[in-house]
Amino acid sequence: MTQLLTSRQAEELHRALIAYLTSNNLTSTATALRDELGLGEDVFDAATAKKYEGLLEKKWTSVVRLQKKIMDLEARNGALQSELDNATPTSRQNKDPVSWLPKSPARHTLQSHRKPITCVAFHPVFSSLASGSDDQTIKIWDWELGELERTIKGHTKAVLDVDFGGPRGNTLLASCSSDLTIKLWDPSDEYKNIRTLPGHDHSVSAVRFIPSGVAGGAGNLLVSASRDKSLRIWDVSTGYCVKTLRGHAEWVRDVCPSIDGKFILSTSDDYTGRLWDVSIANPEPKTTLIGHEHVVLCCTIAPATSYPHLAAIAGVKKPPVTSAVEFMATGSRDKTIRLWDARGTCIKILVGHDNWVRGLVFHPGGKYLLSVADDYTLRCWDLAQEGRCVKTISDAHGHFVQCIRWAPSVVKDAPVANGADGQGGEANGTPMKTAAAGAGEAQIRCVLATGSVDLNVRIFAN
Repeated sequence: MTQLLTSRQAEELHRALIAYLTSNNLTSTATALRDELGLGEDVFDAATAKKYEGLLEKKWTSVVRLQKKIMDLEARNGALQSELDNATPTSRQNKDPVSWLPKSPARHTLQSHRKPITCVAFHPVFSSLASGSDDQTIKIWDWELGELERTIKGHTKAVLDVDFGGPRGNTLLASCSSDLTIKLWDPSDEYKNIRTLPGHDHSVSAVRFIPSGVAGGAGNLLVSASRDKSLRIWDVSTGYCVKTLRGHAEWVRDVCPSIDGKFILSTSDDYTGRLWDVSIANPEPKTTLIGHEHVVLCCTIAPATSYPHLAAIAGVKKPPVTSAVEFMATGSRDKTIRLWDARGTCIKILVGHDNWVRGLVFHPGGKYLLSVADDYTLRCWDLAQEGRCVKTISDAHGHFVQCIRWAPSVVKDAPVANGADGQGGEANGTPMKTAAAGAGEAQIRCVLATGSVDLNVRIFAN
């Protein structure tokens, strides 16, 4: 056998072995080794042995530590290499908002909540971000500065969702909770609680303002989803429930209104998604999305900018232009994301997450879908490459990532209205470009927020 160690290294190792055996009271083995190596007490006495004590353990643990470090560096190197391989010339400069993707580390880590964060929402105009938590509070942050502005108390159980929206020029914050209520807060009046909407018979898991859309509605409708298996539509100006949608067989987890306010997408513990036409007097499910093998936790409606890519995935020659709901995405506890067309056909299954998929948001540029999950990661799926996962931020958070929202686009050359158009339509964090197109060019903001069980809200920004 070829000698790997020099004679000096071998001698050091032998002495360290004898010292290790002696310190662990294995004297007969130590004596046998001494005899074989010819290291008698005259050459290697107790005082010298003392010097070598612990040396073997130190070397052993440092090797393991170095191995771990090497593996971490190799993984990071691999991630950076794949990012380079998938980068287009424009995204290499990272100047084009359409190609911008979040990267680690986050610009800000916002800390103040005392229990897991369940939801986040961006103010349509200002640099305010609301976060809700199991600690029963809502916190308002300045996401540009990374500072806490205020803490809102009022709910008596976990806050499960928050959303900004409401009548034109009069932005409100809505929140919902396990305490069975929905609350409305006025940002222009120190976030005073202006209304409480009771009516659900169980936890209210999601709440979204319904955009007034192109029809020029008042923008005062709100939709909520609950564990009582129903969805309710509320008039925020009166506080009355105007419609109740029943059809799901279990807890309704998430809801996402369409850009024109005519349709609502919901997901449930009954393993389905449902698309409702709420423009008619008695709303009914227009389409039922069947395919997931576990609870469907989140959903989002694709913006028109993504139609060309999704149409290609669906095998449609010409991208549709007719409806505000041509394609949808849902995420589930079965660890998959499914892409659907308006007829309820699953056009693609995105596999990659190692745990429950918690949140989805389409990139306003239309080329990507972003997702977060209980595997601590944020993933970016390229819709122009058949939905391939082109980026994984593996250290997005130190625990389950429960929510993600994209900052709504800013409409330039138009009076900013806090309602429908100005708020970018904020459907589950997906800005609405088309509604604003007539009023002025919608400018994509390269900012997104995530919230986690690790008590942190993170801001990823260009």
